[in-house]
Amino acid sequence: MAVRVSIPTALRQYAGGNNAINVDGGTVGEVLQALTTQYPDLGKQLMQNGEVRNFVNIYLNDDDVRYLQGMTTPIAARDEISIIPAIAGGKRA
Repeated sequence: MAVRVSIPTALRQYAGGNNAINVDGGTVGEVLQALTTQYPDLGKQLMQNGEVRNFVNIYLNDDDVRYLQGMTTPIAARDEISIIPAIAGGKRA
């Protein structure tokens, strides 16, 4: 089943400039694997040693997959995955 994966602005350069990509998979992990196979440069930004990098958050609809079943979370019709990189920086007081 295809699911829509939203690509944040900061990572679009690694995904052919796309703001969203439809990817097939039955679980969150399968979708991310297919996505990073299709866009290897995006994979380098999202993954490290086969795991999602610590500063990358993956949401299924409005839920952080870490609080669901992680990468084994099943995908249902009309689900959407969002990739949300953590933002850091700014001025310390």
